[in-house]
Amino acid sequence: MQLLRGTKDILPDEIILWQYIEKTAAKIMTLANYNEIRTPIIESTSLFKRSIGNGTDIVNKEMYSFLDQNSREITLRPEGTASIARAFINSKLYTNNKTQRLWYLGPMFRYERPQQGRQRQFHQLGIECIGSLNPIADAEVIRIAHKLLNTLECTDYIMEINSIGQLEERKKYKQSLIEYLEPYIEDLDNTSRNKLYTNPLKILDSKNTKTQEIIYNAPCLYDYLEIPSKQHFEKVCEYLDFLGIQYNINKKLVRGLDYYNYTAFEIKTNSLGTQDTICGGGRYDSLIKELGGPNVPSVGWAIGIERLLITIKNQLHKKIEKNKPLVYLAVDGQNTEKEILNIVEILEKKDISYNLDLDNNSLQQQLKKADKQGAKACLILRDYEIKNNYITLKKLSTSEQKQFSIFNIDDLIRTLENMSQNL
Repeated sequence: MQLLRGTKDILPDEIILWQYIEKTAAKIMTLANYNEIRTPIIESTSLFKRSIGNGTDIVNKEMYSFLDQNSREITLRPEGTASIARAFINSKLYTNNKTQRLWYLGPMFRYERPQQGRQRQFHQLGIECIGSLNPIADAEVIRIAHKLLNTLECTDYIMEINSIGQLEERKKYKQSLIEYLEPYIEDLDNTSRNKLYTNPLKILDSKNTKTQEIIYNAPCLYDYLEIPSKQHFEKVCEYLDFLGIQYNINKKLVRGLDYYNYTAFEIKTNSLGTQDTICGGGRYDSLIKELGGPNVPSVGWAIGIERLLITIKNQLHKKIEKNKPLVYLAVDGQNTEKEILNIVEILEKKDISYNLDLDNNSLQQQLKKADKQGAKACLILRDYEIKNNYITLKKLSTSEQKQFSIFNIDDLIRTLENMSQNL
């Protein structure tokens, strides 16, 4: 049996990096008063059609959708924000009129061509700040992304930011963009040609060289923004300047989901080739209302964990040691098993890490395994020790050995705790 294309096993040597990222994120989010939320992997297909938009590649080409046994249309979630908005409405989190700060981490699914940093099952870490229209909320979520990436020693990136205004402003701009592009329709790449009348803003994001030349002189969305949109964007930039967060204004930056308005931003790195975006987000003030909830403004972002790992795994491998037991439990003899299980329970109560040998190897082989696994000491229990009511502790770095009474092993535990503190 083989893995499905576009999926990946996360093996123990790599999972320690994932755990480190999650632990770091949880600490930063908790300090900023963000609370974790976990939503189902499956949702009604209509949720994503209504939120992401029928004109997007995600809805038209990439969603994993199926009919369940009750003929309901079900989709594996392709992104996290729509599910958070649905949960916000279902659970009536708006009733206390407080700003909800939420974060999540989990798998998403899109039927795309597998490539570096993007599998068909991929993982996103995201935050949503729900309930504030204040531009400082935009700056806050960007600051948290900036803080997280720098804490994880991901520093080789640039941030691009833009305002995509409100829906009515974009409608006027879309019409002007279509009128500009129509004379060039035969010169556009096939993907852009197909999007001309369904999602023309995404043509601005085309990587095709010829298309980029065509849109160089295209109308600028910023020129179609009205005063409130421009003022909001200017305030966001003002706060970022105050925070010392560097950014580039990219007036051709758009996001691939229909629910965005006002602020849109992407954080890009040079180490990923064409798939260079590791974090993307923005404001989505109308999404919750569109899904049947109250009119509540929101802003957030999502980081692709697989892409992030590509950029930082070398640094993290140097920083994070593999899980190494403090003591290796070596047994030799017919009457040692029950006694060593008592020792295991005592070690667990004292939070002392251990590895119990299960292979029935010779004592010499067990000592070699203990050293290879990076254990600091080896607890040796043989029939000889059982007969004389003690257990032997051998420090692997010095080969020093000491015996401790089985009837009162407090001295042994204190010795192990001191060793643990000196690591």
